[in-house]
Amino acid sequence: MARLLSVNVGLPRDVEWHNRIVTTAIWKYPVEGPRMVRRLNIDGDGQADRIGHGGEHRAVFVYQIESYRYWERQLGRSDFVYGQFGENFTVDGLIDAEVCIGDRYRIGGALFEVTQPRVTCYRLGIRMDIPEMAALLVLHDRPGFYFRVLEEGYVQADDAIIKTASGEGGMTVSEINALLYKPGHPHDRLERALRNPSLSAGWRRSFQALLTQSAEGGNAGLTGAIEPRPAWDGFREFHVVRKTSEVNHVTSLELKPLDGRLLENYLPGQFIVLRLRPRSAPILLRSYSLSGRADGLHFRVTIKREPDGTAGRFVCEELKEGDLVEASAPRGSFTLIRSDGPVAFLSAGIGMTPVLGMLHALAAEKSQREIWWLYGTRNSLEYPFAQEIRELLRSLPNAHWHTCYSAPAPGDRQGADYDSTGHLDTAIVKTLGLPIESDFYLCGPAKFMSDLTEGLAGVGVARHRIHTEMFGASSSITPGIATSPRQPPHQPAGEPGSGGLVSFARSGLVVRWNPSMHSLLDLAEACDVPARWSCRTGVCHTCETGLISGSVTYQPSPIDRAADGNLLLCCSQPVGDLVIDL
Repeated sequence: MARLLSVNVGLPRDVEWHNRIVTTAIWKYPVEGPRMVRRLNIDGDGQADRIGHGGEHRAVFVYQIESYRYWERQLGRSDFVYGQFGENFTVDGLIDAEVCIGDRYRIGGALFEVTQPRVTCYRLGIRMDIPEMAALLVLHDRPGFYFRVLEEGYVQADDAIIKTASGEGGMTVSEINALLYKPGHPHDRLERALRNPSLSAGWRRSFQALLTQSAEGGNAGLTGAIEPRPAWDGFREFHVVRKTSEVNHVTSLELKPLDGRLLENYLPGQFIVLRLRPRSAPILLRSYSLSGRADGLHFRVTIKREPDGTAGRFVCEELKEGDLVEASAPRGSFTLIRSDGPVAFLSAGIGMTPVLGMLHALAAEKSQREIWWLYGTRNSLEYPFAQEIRELLRSLPNAHWHTCYSAPAPGDRQGADYDSTGHLDTAIVKTLGLPIESDFYLCGPAKFMSDLTEGLAGVGVARHRIHTEMFGASSSITPGIATSPRQPPHQPAGEPGSGGLVSFARSGLVVRWNPSMHSLLDLAEACDVPARWSCRTGVCHTCETGLISGSVTYQPSPIDRAADGNLLLCCSQPVGDLVIDL
C-alpha cells in the first residue's frame, strides 16, 4: 500500500541568485506530528508566486521516493532530504506513470483529487543547484503532481494512502505532462484529456489551444496563440509611393514592394518592422501597425512624431516619396478573430492604427456583425482618418460609434464632430450598453489599456475576450523577482562583445553579441531590455519572441520548438547578425 513518508512545509524566503534577490518557497522541510490540510495549503506552508503556484487546484504538491532514487542515480548525488523537490508530500508509491488525473486518495483525515502535473520553473534549479532541472523533469517524465483538497483534515507521516476513486479517461500524470510539453500533441489524446472534468482550468485552456492551432509549428498550449508564419524572412525593399500628412504630427506612408510580388498571408491588426536609414544617424528599427486595407499590393503605416522621436522626425522631415525603406513581413497575434459575434474596438490616440486595419477588413467583407467603434483623443486636430472611419462605419449595417474629445478645439461641434467631452473609460462603455459577450480590442497608452482591461473585467467581460496591443517594448515577466524602476535599454556593462549585431527592434537598441553569455535572454537582461521568462531551460515558452531577421542555435535544445518565425530567448544564441521583436 502507498504511504505518506513526510509532510513538508515552508514559507517564502529571499535568496540571492545571479546578483538578484528571488522570493521563493521552494525550500520545504519535514514536520513532526499531524498537520491540518486546508483548501489552499497546509498549515505552516505558503507560496511566493501565486500565479505559477498555489490556488485550489495546486494546493498540495506530491513527489515520490522512487523518483528521488532515480535522480540520485542520474545525478550521482546522495545528499537529498525530504522536501528536496519542493514537495509537500513525499510518498512511497503514486508514481507519475500510474497515477491518473482525477484519481482520489484518502490520507489521514483528508480527501484529495489529482488535478495536474507540476509546472516546474527555474526556482527548482536554484534549490537543486542544477539550472536545467526544470527541463530534466519533463524530459525524464517525472514531474510530480498536484492535489486539490476535497475534504480538509489532519495528515502526518506514515499515514496510509488509500485510493477511493479513479479519474475519468485513465490518463496518467506522465501522459498529460508529455501531451503539453513534448512535440506531437495528437488530437485524439487532447480530446480525451479535455473530457476529464478534474483537469485544472489552466491545463484545459492549454489543451484547447493545442486542439485548435494550425500546423504552423510551435506550441499554442504554452504561448496562448500561434500567429501565421511570416510571409518572408528578414527584410524586403519597398518604395514610398505616397507620403501623407494626416493631422498634427501624424504621417502615413504607403509602401509598395520593389520586387512587385504580392503581399499575402497576413492578418488585420498585425505590424511590420521598418528599417530606416537616416543620412546622419545610425540605422533605425521601428515597429508600426498596418493601418490600411489588406489589398495585397501595398502597406500603409501611420507614424506619430513624438517630441524626442528620432524615427518620427526622420519620417516627417527627411523621408520622401520615391525613397526606399526596408520592411519585415507582417507579424503579431493582436489580430481580428473570425466570428459572427459582436466586436468592440476601443482605442486612443495613435493606438487606433491596428484596429483601423481590422475595421477595413470588416468593411471589405460587408460584415453583418454588431460593431462598436469607441475612440478618444484631444480634438479634431489630433483625430487622423476621421472621415475615412466615418465612411467605413456608415457602410456597415450594424455599426455603432462614439468619439470622446478631452480638449475640444474651438470649431469642434458636439453631436457632429464628437459625442462626449472627457476620456474614454469604462463608464462610457457601461452607459452605451456594449454587449459583454463582445470581443474587445484595446490599443492606446499603457494606462488607458490597463484601466479599461480591469474595468471591463469588473463589469463581467471574460478575460479571454479582452485583447490588447502594446506599442514599444512590452512589460517583463520575472517570476519571484521584485520589480525595480525600469531603466532605459542600454549597452551592456564591460567590454563590447565580438560577435554579430543583435538588434532589439522594439527597444531601438543594437549591441554586439558576447560569446561568453549563455543566451539571448542573458543579453537582454544585461541591457535592461524587458523580457519574459520562467523556466530558463526551453520548457515553458514564456520567452518565445519574434525572430525578424537572422538565425539562432540552441544550447540546450528546447523540448518543443518555437513557432516558425520565432525563437526561445532563454536557450538560444545568435548565428551572425540578428533582429528580434523585443
